[in-house]
Amino acid sequence: MKSSLYGLKNTNRNFDLKESWGKNQFNSSFPASLCCYFYKKKLRANYIIIEDEKTLISEIKIEELLGAKPEDLFFSFESIFENYSNYVNGSLPRNDLVLKNLKTKKSIRSLEIKLTAIPDETTFDEDEENYGSEIVVRPDTIVYLVCSIIKNFKMSKEEIDSLKKMKTLSWTDNNEVLSQFPKILEIINTISISNKFNNDPLILQPIWKTKGKSPTLDDNCLDIFVWSSASFLNFITKISKAANYKNINRPMRTVIWVFKMLLDYIIEGKFDFKKIFDKLSYSTRNDKAFASSGKITNKFMYCKNLIKPRIKKNEIKDIILNNGHEMLSPERRFDAVIFNDKNLFQ
Repeated sequence: MKSSLYGLKNTNRNFDLKESWGKNQFNSSFPASLCCYFYKKKLRANYIIIEDEKTLISEIKIEELLGAKPEDLFFSFESIFENYSNYVNGSLPRNDLVLKNLKTKKSIRSLEIKLTAIPDETTFDEDEENYGSEIVVRPDTIVYLVCSIIKNFKMSKEEIDSLKKMKTLSWTDNNEVLSQFPKILEIINTISISNKFNNDPLILQPIWKTKGKSPTLDDNCLDIFVWSSASFLNFITKISKAANYKNINRPMRTVIWVFKMLLDYIIEGKFDFKKIFDKLSYSTRNDKAFASSGKITNKFMYCKNLIKPRIKKNEIKDIILNNGHEMLSPERRFDAVIFNDKNLFQ
């Protein structure tokens, strides 16, 4: 029997090969398999959405999350979502998972995947109800977020005019951008909570829970959270708010990127994300858009399934099949080795 992951029969990854089980591959393929397992068990994912201008956690069926039933899909990892190609100059970046109709091979859905641990470094000594997971966001995710806004949000003439008023702004001048940032933030926040913004899945964020800071899995250890485009855009605006704006930090820069991409699309019919990332770096590296700790994400993800995930650790053997676990190549971290070897300091 070949090593495999539950539900991933039709895919561009060959799980009989060891390279398909590397850290980067496993961190996206296991969540996709977990979705298939949820579908088998008739479970719905936790869906973070905007409703009545507020963030709340709803539910989403797996077939709605993926765009079709798992057996009708081709799972294409590290692929371009061609449906958004007309929105950008040049080629789109690859996304973690593109779901395609198995028969036609036409793309249906694109998902960024974040497999995250709870508790993180900032919440491990808190009560379980306060556990949270760190989330690290790539610039490429912001490209797909903006494309989703373009697809799912129809701007009024007034909203278009409010963006166009900023077209003469000197975007590389930190002080000028800082002076206008409250207005930029207000416009993006208004878009995020608008009832005209359809809730479309953007980020698939499974969580795996350990017993405190230890590397031991909790008995109830796995669940799935999903961010809609609107809720994730709103999340970014929330963490960008400050009492005063003296410098442009990463979350603020992300809001500026979103605004500039939308503005360029309105004016030119396309946006050049590579140019925007390069020109509007504001003296900060572009290796990531931003990161947010568990203390912050807990407020947005808090629910009974965050405290007690629904999938037990003894079910992992039903997801990773035919000794697939023996193909894994975990990251070897010196601090983890020291932490787990209790004999070192005896």
